[in-house]
Amino acid sequence: MASNGKTKATIMTSGTMHADLVWLLIDPARMLTPDNTDKQRDWVEVPTHVVLIEHANGEKLLWDTGVPRDWEDRWGKAGLAQFFPCDAVDEEMWLDNRLKQCKLEPSDIDYLVLSHLHLDHAANAQMWANTDTKIIVDEREKVGAYSFDGYNQGAHIKSDYDGLPLSTITEDTEIMPGVTILQTPGHTWGTLSLQVDLEDEGTMIFASDSLYLKESYGPPAVAAGIVYDTVAWFESVERIRNIAEQKNAKVIFGHDANQLNELKIGPGNYYT
Repeated sequence: MASNGKTKATIMTSGTMHADLVWLLIDPARMLTPDNTDKQRDWVEVPTHVVLIEHANGEKLLWDTGVPRDWEDRWGKAGLAQFFPCDAVDEEMWLDNRLKQCKLEPSDIDYLVLSHLHLDHAANAQMWANTDTKIIVDEREKVGAYSFDGYNQGAHIKSDYDGLPLSTITEDTEIMPGVTILQTPGHTWGTLSLQVDLEDEGTMIFASDSLYLKESYGPPAVAAGIVYDTVAWFESVERIRNIAEQKNAKVIFGHDANQLNELKIGPGNYYT
């Protein structure tokens, strides 16, 4: 049960990649111009995180699954290991250890909600094979993620999720009282965000890759580098902004190292 009958939200880092910033942010200020053709590229930290929701009703929800231990092999086969190396991961960050730190087994999780099925968010989803955990994705994401032949299509690696019993949603869905899955497509076919209404902290919106970075949020919004549908992406950013303004919510970005340094992080450092 959640402490003192309150819902708890625990944010846990789940491995840090590095990448060229252009994958995350198309920033006009960093682009080459006729007057400046020698600007430096930015090689930046790209942290990942998962969120454990321990609801006041006793149910548990995990948001995303982080990066895999065998990323070099799996991502190498997709031709992506050199672009997103997981080269800053302490042993304690791997998801299996995060669950142990929380004294949990995969089967203890009632709901696994995958914001989308990219390799840094769904990579450990097979840990929930043969459990009773309800695994939830957007319907459009599931259709798109099975729409190709072969090992991968971009950052979708089919073996990450193939064979799992993926339940789908087709609209915003309150999965537990005060815990709502939001449809925020654009980054992929069916990227999701998670809204959690907490008694003490208020509302938190976990935006995943609907918003990589604070710089993307603006206003004005600045496009991310990896976007399936640019128009939908901008619409989703403004949708998140509208909900955040209405609820006075704190928006948690998907891969923002600076923001993570300002948050309560790790088992025992939860929000209520």
